[in-house]
Amino acid sequence: MDLNFASTFRPKFFSLFRKGAYDKKTFTSDLIAGIIVGIVALPLAIAFGIASGVTPQQGLITAIVAGLLMSLFGGSNFLIGGPTGAFIVIVFGIVSQYGVSGLIIATVLAGIMLVAMGVFKLGNIIKFIPYPIVVGFTSGIALVIFSTQIKDILGLQIEEVPSEFIPKWISYFKNLSTINLWEAGLGIFSLLIIVFWPKVTSKVPGSLIAIFAGTITALLLSKFGGVDFATIGSKFPELAGGIPIPRPEAPKIDFEAVKMLFQPAFTIALLCAIESLLAAMVADGVTGKRHDSNTELIGQGIANIVTPFFGGIPSTGAIARTMANINNGGKTPVAGIIHAIVLLLIFLFLMPYAVYIPLSVLAAILIIVAYNMSEWRTFKYLLKGHRADVAVLLLTFFLTVIIDLTVAIEVGVLLAIILFVKRVSESSSITQIDNNFLPATERSEYTSDVEILDIPRGVEVYEIDGPFFFGLANKLDEIDTASHHIVKARVIRMRKVPFVDSTGLNNLRNLWKRSKKERIQLILSGVSDSVLQTLIKSGFADEVGKENIFPHIQLALERAAEIVRHQNELAVKKGLRNE
Repeated sequence: MDLNFASTFRPKFFSLFRKGAYDKKTFTSDLIAGIIVGIVALPLAIAFGIASGVTPQQGLITAIVAGLLMSLFGGSNFLIGGPTGAFIVIVFGIVSQYGVSGLIIATVLAGIMLVAMGVFKLGNIIKFIPYPIVVGFTSGIALVIFSTQIKDILGLQIEEVPSEFIPKWISYFKNLSTINLWEAGLGIFSLLIIVFWPKVTSKVPGSLIAIFAGTITALLLSKFGGVDFATIGSKFPELAGGIPIPRPEAPKIDFEAVKMLFQPAFTIALLCAIESLLAAMVADGVTGKRHDSNTELIGQGIANIVTPFFGGIPSTGAIARTMANINNGGKTPVAGIIHAIVLLLIFLFLMPYAVYIPLSVLAAILIIVAYNMSEWRTFKYLLKGHRADVAVLLLTFFLTVIIDLTVAIEVGVLLAIILFVKRVSESSSITQIDNNFLPATERSEYTSDVEILDIPRGVEVYEIDGPFFFGLANKLDEIDTASHHIVKARVIRMRKVPFVDSTGLNNLRNLWKRSKKERIQLILSGVSDSVLQTLIKSGFADEVGKENIFPHIQLALERAAEIVRHQNELAVKKGLRNE
């Protein structure tokens, strides 16, 4: 594996100026797109911050710092980074259990993992995470996000909402009588604005219009109707005197803290890798451009290492904001940098007014985010698929909702690996063949294209079809040795074996030992160069004898016939001596 960092880390931003292709027209397109995406990102950053169990300014700082760093060091021309809905559940859990210092450690660890993934060129491998797992935990996260917003959108009077999914909904139903009709009405009003605003224009996001309209409506009802609404200011009273910049204390990082937070950090890293590369692939599909997966992972890692020390939370590439960037003319990472600058200006000059935003309006925004994340149509479609895929989908979904996102990803990936091994094992086989290439049981189905093999008496031939790995290796033990007093040579045909793993090699060695004990010579045919190298490195080629390893079946059969003749001659001589 080539670990040359210079060849692995090639940010798109810096390549712009080396090529000298950046001009005024491109900058104008990037400027317009960056301003619009910055406006789109504003309400989402605030909402994600609050829903994650931190403050609204921490969500906005994340969008600023991470968005800037991902555009500077990322491997995509179009990707827009920042906080996303996928992290709400995991961040809220970490903050609740380990505090803000724990979140800083976990995010930095995740960033280091992402950099390592990029350096070791795992970008393409991440893309092969089974789709049912991605849909399962994405839909599960969507349901969890939706369930966390019921209290705020209905104005329920609940002192402490349980963190677990089922107890949470039990609490909601028990307290339905405390619903605040004004809060619920404002929330539904905001939902309707977000849903129907695109019919007016798609240039300005409906979530931003909902914030302005909802906040103004709440202020008017409060002043002239005496109606009180729960707002960001009432939830975070410390913001009333202005918007302080978070100054997180440097956490104590020791082995115990790393060990304790390694698992949630791995979940953050995996989520970040999947979501960012998925967003980059979507962008490639729309624009016809190509992103650099490994550079993107390194850029994501840098952003997640640095952002926590400014008070930010985990971040990744966001599909919705990336598409907004493309649809509004964004051409290069400069658009992402401008989006971060726009958010910084809003943070410095307009953020004090955020204290008036009603929580029911933010809840409406997050409910729409959850709906868009749910992929319910894809979920429904996958339910019609293979039973194994359905099992992975449902297990990942229910584990995400009921138990924990970390457990869901780990179990889902493990189950997918097991099912993959099972499928490959079922499609691979070890069969005995006779004087025709095909097994006798199948020959009647074919009338032509049958390879005729002249198999001498005293020789048996087995063919391995497929990779000879741990999922198939034990089938070698099923070879019948009851007729070993007749058989003098056993040919294992391996022309369809692309690789042999250590388990397959061990079982092959066991067969050789068994054959040797039965005085049967083991011969290998059709051995590819890569498999031969594995046999040589392991020492098995010397054990079985290089003179018994052949690239073609005819050579192997000639060797087998020679062995049978030799054994027969010895038997005759022995018989003559006995006489």
